[in-house]
Amino acid sequence: MVDALTEKGITEAFPIQEQTIPLALTGQDIIGQAKTGTGKTFGFGLPLLQRIGADPEPGVQALVVVPTRELCVQVYEDLELAAKNRGATVVPIYGGKAYEGQIDQLKAGAQIVVGTPGRLLDLASQRLLDLGNVREMVLDEADKMLDLGFLADIEKLFSKTPPTRHTMLFSATMPGTIVTLARRFMSKPIHIRASDPDEGVAQANIEHIIYRAHSLDKDEVIGRILQAEGRGKTVIFMRTKRAAAKLQEELNDRGFNAASVHGDLNQDQRERAMASFKAGKKDILIATDVAARGIDVDDVTHVINHTVPDDEKTYLHRVGRTGRAGRTGIAVTFVDWDDLHKWALIDKALGFGVPEPVETYSSSPHLFSDLNIPEGSKGRLKATPVKEPAAARGSRRGSSNRASEGGSGEERGEGRSRNRRRTRSANPRGGGRHEAHGHEGHGHDLEGRSEPGTSNDAPAGEGQAPARRRRRRRRGGSQVAADGGAAGAAPDTAAE
Repeated sequence: MVDALTEKGITEAFPIQEQTIPLALTGQDIIGQAKTGTGKTFGFGLPLLQRIGADPEPGVQALVVVPTRELCVQVYEDLELAAKNRGATVVPIYGGKAYEGQIDQLKAGAQIVVGTPGRLLDLASQRLLDLGNVREMVLDEADKMLDLGFLADIEKLFSKTPPTRHTMLFSATMPGTIVTLARRFMSKPIHIRASDPDEGVAQANIEHIIYRAHSLDKDEVIGRILQAEGRGKTVIFMRTKRAAAKLQEELNDRGFNAASVHGDLNQDQRERAMASFKAGKKDILIATDVAARGIDVDDVTHVINHTVPDDEKTYLHRVGRTGRAGRTGIAVTFVDWDDLHKWALIDKALGFGVPEPVETYSSSPHLFSDLNIPEGSKGRLKATPVKEPAAARGSRRGSSNRASEGGSGEERGEGRSRNRRRTRSANPRGGGRHEAHGHEGHGHDLEGRSEPGTSNDAPAGEGQAPARRRRRRRRGGSQVAADGGAAGAAPDTAAE
């Protein structure tokens, strides 16, 4: 295992690993508490692999339970790396993927299962996953499982494993419910908390910047932050799935290379986005809170909270995506006017001393100095011409045509008319080449059909220039002249 890790440049242990590995190897139940990004996965993964042996017999002997699909993939990849030179097989079990592949791996004798509670219980209830021989059990990110309502599922999973198993529980925070869970299902656990002596609850290697920002200006502010000197990979947290998708589209339009991870994407799309971010093909990842637990990327330099998190725990988990593995990071949080009370509670809990964030706009001088943004930067990378909306183009073209023919009045619904078929004999709303200009757009046939044999000699409206061609149109059995004078006449709707 040491050789496998050395190949990846992992040669030194983090404090949580130094303290947990020797105890876990002896079979001691452990409650491990450390900030995110300090190597908890290897803290439980290496002892787990060591204890089941270099070439274990087929069948599930170790179970690692995680709250989210993304974290499941990340833990699976770490354990697979450590087990590279051993005979143990690791399999990820989570929702959003086809059952068949996962079932096949279990039937083939996989010894280590990393999974999310729902899919694990699903397979166990179908007797496709046998937990009766589990010797090693780990709960990772236990506090998040509590937040997501997985407590009952965790208890069911515990009940399906032998009471003599070796159990390890890891969590960034330790609420009372988790402590109660540990007392019920663990045997004389030792509580290990690994942190630097001078480190507060908020990570000391992260610079926290808080702004009171206007929602309509946030995209522009973000565009400028993304051009800061030294910016590397960046994670932006959104409150909703729809907002995440919208921001991705906006940033890509501004010339940035952004991907997103949220609940409206299927599992394959989420995994591709995460893989492209880890590989550096995309340097911006937009995420909702649930998806963020699997973002284990060492070189994230900036985290941006587009909206205030719900509480201080969520804040710590969000900003914990940066400043990982001993690096430094920057966390920028936008506080809306309506969320000032929420931020005040977070500020008090974490001791920032910034209950009233400074009002900040994309043009504010302190934005550029705080984040080392080059002077004159705009929120757009490439100066692409702004496309004129279709409706505006249609309106402008219609106005120009009317003006050139001496017409007057404002045509209604011109934006829609541009999408309709235009021919010599069918021109809706007076937007084509052969109809009388100056048509006000009232009461005419939306399909623009000319009635065969209809007279085209209707007089032009008052104050209108004579048209090259006039036609009469029918709606509901009544005739409406296609000129400005007859435009005001309402169609006979009785026949309709």
